[in-house]
Parts: sequence; C-alpha cells; structure tokens
Amino acid sequence: MSGSGNGGSASFTVTDSGRGIPPQELPRIFERFYRGRSAGRVRGTGLGLSIASEIVKLMNGSIEVESANGGGASFTVTLPKNGHRVKSRPASLV
Repeated sequence: MSGSGNGGSASFTVTDSGRGIPPQELPRIFERFYRGRSAGRVRGTGLGLSIASEIVKLMNGSIEVESANGGGASFTVTLPKNGHRVKSRPASLV
C-alpha cells in the first residue's frame, strides 16, 4: 500500500499480485453481487468492492482500478482532506 496527497486531497493505492482482472470485466467490478468469471471457486458474494465504492462516494471521493489479466490489480482511493461533506445516504443503501 502506498499513499500521497496534495493541497485538497489524499490518495492511497492498494496493489495485489494476483491473477488480475480481465479488461472486459473492469467496467462491472463495482456492481453489487458481480462476480467475474475468473472468480472460480473463490468464496464471496460480490459485495466487497460495491460497498467500498459506495463508502468512498459518500465521502465525495473516487476509487479507480488498473489491472492487467495475469498481472495483479491496483485500486486507488482519493478522498478530500479538509472540508469534505458526507453526502446523504443513497436510497440503495437503506
């Protein structure tokens, strides 16, 4: 994990060395209950990245992913440092 910041925001990146995410699946990985074909027998419900994305959005931040099939993945979260205002909870989380 690494981090950085500038005047108005702070970022951190989490990188793994797993098998990566196929390019055609990248647009869907933040959807609720989405499990890629490459997940195979890995246990899970497909909620983790969706929950992370919603939390980051509520904090007026952003989350991005970079991955190469067979080469791991990197997730970068950017959040405002000062004066951020948490958005009201979306109806989809009630």
